[in-house]
Amino acid sequence: MSLLVVGLSHRSAPVSVLERAALGADAQVKLVQDTVAAEPATEAAVLATCNRIELYADVDKFHAGVAELSTLLAQHSGVGLDELTPYLYVHYEDRAVHHLFSVACGLDSMVVGEGQILGQIKDSLARAQELHSAGRLMNDLFQQGLRVGKRAHSETGIDRAGQSLVTFGLEQLAAGGAVEDWAKGKKALVIGAGSMSSLAAATLARAGVAEIVVANRTYDRAERLAQILNDADDTDVVARAVPMDAVPGELTRADVAVSCTGATGVVLTAEAVAAAVEGRTGEPVAEIDVRRAPKQPPSAAGLAADENCPLDLTAEQSGFSVMGEAAVAGMAAAELEQHAAWVDNGTVDIRETGRRAPESPEAEAELIGALAAAAARVGRIPERRRPEPVAGFARPAPALFLLDLAMPRDIDAAAHRLAGVRLVDIESLAEASADAPMAADVDQVRRIVSDEVAAFGAAQRAAHITPTVVALRTMAADVVAGEIARLDGRLPDLDERQRGEIRQAVHRVVDKLLHAPTVRVKQLAAEPGGAGYADALRTLFDLDPETVAAVSRAVDSTDEKDRPA
Repeated sequence: MSLLVVGLSHRSAPVSVLERAALGADAQVKLVQDTVAAEPATEAAVLATCNRIELYADVDKFHAGVAELSTLLAQHSGVGLDELTPYLYVHYEDRAVHHLFSVACGLDSMVVGEGQILGQIKDSLARAQELHSAGRLMNDLFQQGLRVGKRAHSETGIDRAGQSLVTFGLEQLAAGGAVEDWAKGKKALVIGAGSMSSLAAATLARAGVAEIVVANRTYDRAERLAQILNDADDTDVVARAVPMDAVPGELTRADVAVSCTGATGVVLTAEAVAAAVEGRTGEPVAEIDVRRAPKQPPSAAGLAADENCPLDLTAEQSGFSVMGEAAVAGMAAAELEQHAAWVDNGTVDIRETGRRAPESPEAEAELIGALAAAAARVGRIPERRRPEPVAGFARPAPALFLLDLAMPRDIDAAAHRLAGVRLVDIESLAEASADAPMAADVDQVRRIVSDEVAAFGAAQRAAHITPTVVALRTMAADVVAGEIARLDGRLPDLDERQRGEIRQAVHRVVDKLLHAPTVRVKQLAAEPGGAGYADALRTLFDLDPETVAAVSRAVDSTDEKDRPA
């Protein structure tokens, strides 16, 4: 059997795809169960975070395993296989081990070096153990991954290279200023009471906010988190819990809101955010075209769809310019060609639609035509969330700060366009982290990962041959016992002392003959490509495969009893 991982992350897929493919707790359980029920896999575990979805399995066939795991991911995520496949990555055997260890150390995180991933890996292993889908390989892999991650954080300065997504998100909200200065005295609303929301609440409390309101669908959990915050000795924050239906009113009072729930739909609409800002300022909220200048307040429904536009851009790419690259990111080739023809007609005018007229429709149509050709070749267009602001244009000072750490998103992305709002979401963090400097300690962590991968592989290969060695020694002991019994029948006059001497002599001979070969074969098996030595032993000594398998099952059973819960 061999380790296989199939997944997608912020490095391989745009946030819009990750958002659609996000797995809830029930879906993760069903995915694990269906994976171990599939023919190629015997063990499985799912690692699902806000920026990655990965399915690990012990498979006996590589190509069949990739096909099955990819299909299962598509089925349970609800994203079609054809659409999902271009974003999937596959790692096998040592590369799969290297990937998990890198993830555990924070090297593959959106914020390099963040330590929260260790808790998520621990939860993934615990879930697999509860579902009895984690055997020897998954237990060894994930437990070793946790140890490698802890080693990286204790032996290097990787913590200096990164932080949690919460801290990074708050730094983005502070826009270059000190988080403590930005947060001091503010009123915060935290939506959700899970691990990420709890971390956000604690971080805000330590940063110096004056008040934290916790809202959650299960009121008892919100009340429990609020009590923990009030009881903390290192902060003076005042915390209280509210039901979810109180969020609109609390949002009007809040200076900053952090949302991270398990909801599958939007928790805060752009209209609710606009209403909250209007309640704070007493002024209607304008929408901002980041390519030009602020527009006057739109209707509560937001911008209307562009007349005669063949694409439903407001549904897919809310807030984008319908003329440029950002509007068509991710569109299919046929749609792009249709859209290019519409743009080429030059029918859009800012006086009618509130959008800019094209400076050069022909040029933009040519661009979109080129993008259509690219889509026909590669199947998709790289996503851009929204256009860059024009030079010299500054947004109004925000009256409300929003941090959305959920996947799929909790806060409507259209809130990006509201004057008086600063929204940072997973997509924003991905953009910001792409340019974040990496500490020199990252190289040291990479060396640790490489060393640990080699050690893990050697241990696994050595463990693979252990049942064969045990079966060989068992066969030798049976041969010795049979010969001693035959000798007892032929020499009945021997006393017990003489029989004991003979038994010890025969055993010593057998042990000495087997010692060097078995020690050496374990050493050889630990080296790359050493798996074949077990097969050679079985063939040379004509060992019964079922005897070897029985020993392996016995070893696995003992390991299960010895493993920590």
